[in-house]
Amino acid sequence: MTTNPGLIRILTVDDHPLLRKGIAALVNAEDDMKLVAEASSGEEAVEKFRVHRPDVTLMDIQLPGLNGIESLSEIKKEFPDARIIVLTTYSGDVQVVRAIKAGARAYLLKRQVHRELLEIIRAVHAGQRRIPEEIAIEFVDHSRDSLTPREIDVLRLIASGSANKQIAVRLSIGEASVKSHVANILSKLEANDRAHAVTIGFKRGIIEL
Repeated sequence: MTTNPGLIRILTVDDHPLLRKGIAALVNAEDDMKLVAEASSGEEAVEKFRVHRPDVTLMDIQLPGLNGIESLSEIKKEFPDARIIVLTTYSGDVQVVRAIKAGARAYLLKRQVHRELLEIIRAVHAGQRRIPEEIAIEFVDHSRDSLTPREIDVLRLIASGSANKQIAVRLSIGEASVKSHVANILSKLEANDRAHAVTIGFKRGIIEL
């Protein structure tokens, strides 16, 4: 069987069958593209990549088992030239950083799939990188107010319902230090209170459920 040398072979990774079906319909309607495999988990994504060696992979971030960024990292270790587009419902700037550091060539919100996916697949296949303008702007806006690892630990414990005294015990630091970290968190995130900081933390991908 002869393979069209100009065909872009695609692997899609998502645990939602309806989304995979929608992407399959979009891709297979194009003369220069073909969906060669699907995966519903991170582990399956790595295995399917090894078997099919797709030209472009569409990778969801939220997956059972290995998440999308962990799966992306595994694939890139074994296949450094892999071209992977991260798909997500989430526009948090921290997720952008993680995806790009792991080797993603593009980052696309799922609500933009029908409008932009095909063009981005072709661009990434051609060696380009793509990050939507709204995500790039958000990333630049927040690039100077990143929380330190300790502040992220504190924010995560706040989100779990811990009071300052409990946080101090969990992190083996003084309660005064916790109060200082909380003040820094509120200032950096421009949050009105602890609950608002947690909401911002989830929205931006600084902490996860």
